Amino acid sequence: METKIPALKKLSENKFCLSKEFKPGMRVDGIIYTNEKLLPSLLQDKALEQVANVAFLPGIIKHSLAMPDIHWGYGFPIGGVAATDIGEGGVVSPGGVGFDINCGVRLVKTGLFQQDIEGKLTDLVNLLYHSVPAGVGSKGSLKLTESQEKALLIKGAKWVVEQGYGTKDDLECTEENGCMKDVDPGLISQYAYQRGRPQVGTLGSGNHFLEIQVIDKIFDEKIAEQLNLFETQVVVMIHSGSRGFGHQVCSDYLKTMQDCPRKYNIKVPDRQLACAPVESKEGKAYLSAMGCAANYAWANRQLLMHKTREVFEKFLKVGQNTLKMNLIYDVAHNIAKTETYLVNGVPKKLCVHRKGATRAFGPGRQELPEKYRNIGQPVIIPGDMGRNSYLLVGTEQAMQETFGSTCHGAGRLQSRTQAIHTLDRNKVLKELKDKGIEIRSTGKETICEEAPQAYKDVNDIVEIVHNAGISKKVCRMKPVGVIKG
Repeated sequence: METKIPALKKLSENKFCLSKEFKPGMRVDGIIYTNEKLLPSLLQDKALEQVANVAFLPGIIKHSLAMPDIHWGYGFPIGGVAATDIGEGGVVSPGGVGFDINCGVRLVKTGLFQQDIEGKLTDLVNLLYHSVPAGVGSKGSLKLTESQEKALLIKGAKWVVEQGYGTKDDLECTEENGCMKDVDPGLISQYAYQRGRPQVGTLGSGNHFLEIQVIDKIFDEKIAEQLNLFETQVVVMIHSGSRGFGHQVCSDYLKTMQDCPRKYNIKVPDRQLACAPVESKEGKAYLSAMGCAANYAWANRQLLMHKTREVFEKFLKVGQNTLKMNLIYDVAHNIAKTETYLVNGVPKKLCVHRKGATRAFGPGRQELPEKYRNIGQPVIIPGDMGRNSYLLVGTEQAMQETFGSTCHGAGRLQSRTQAIHTLDRNKVLKELKDKGIEIRSTGKETICEEAPQAYKDVNDIVEIVHNAGISKKVCRMKPVGVIKG
């Protein structure tokens, strides 16, 4: 396909290269995982230019990477991945993480079949809607003191479990066990504390959701059997992040970082890529504060899952032994982490930025729970509220090509403003109802903002990463009940 961009070359059916010729000053090429069907949507905004801009970062290794759900973001494109060599002056950039630090998703399996909730779905969705705080300004039921909030920032999901809201198995099945180490709550502003204190255990707005789903197709019988997953099984997916707390942490440290390029003689083509060496005072402070926000997000999703379990138990009048609501995995989407990879045969500590991207570690990595090391890390890819979501696993090829990363969702086709202006709310609701999907939303405009028409088709996105070999399909889910902020 002619892209009219000479520097963009097709490498394979699912991979394109944006060479350094595209923009003088790029230290590495860009690699974009996409196909000819989705390429036109990629060329509609400035995401490709952002892939090139990221390639300017000091210490960047191999490539500036973009997943098939790529679209325009702050600094980095959403769907962008970049790793910098810490020992060679590699930098960390808040724009490579984003405002919703550790926005992420968790998948909870149940022992229920679809027939177990048929005829009850409307009432179940209503109870979830009234029980789980959602939307702008929503407040959680957990009232924290300042000292408790600090403890939560240090321990993450572990602190929540210690209060009786979950189990040790939940922590084992959470990325980083739900806790980033080496964090300092003293680096957090008072305003961030104030914003975060009332919002723990809340769903948030925008693309955040709580969904009741049903598995409608198994792709890998062996892995599905190991995970105890089967067709017509009811599962629950929870998508939320660090709420106002993470947004404030990002805002605070973007101000701190603005003078760092001049201070450290770093030249980047976009001020939104403000950055500092990982080993600098500013770099260490940002990563520590970001870790606090990541821990907040894991604590938040842990509380949301606990509340969901309570609702199911209350509604169905059964206990956990019958429900078997167990966490499959929890993955982060917006985060920067120190990870070790072989670079030219030498182990290197890298700062891996994943902005709208999912970690997808292949089999054998010690960071994974022992029960998953033979199959690879579970990878959860939500779609829009009218189509499918997927469970995949990470691969060794991802470790070699993408620093163990893959896509994180469908990716927007329309901005929220465009969707509001071009879509009819009642029509969208009717289309969802006709598909058998019960939906409740606190925001008046959320239905249009999050309509299927505003997103790429997640089925296309998942086919690309599966065919490219950077993650492998296990099963597909369809939504039947949706709670939106």
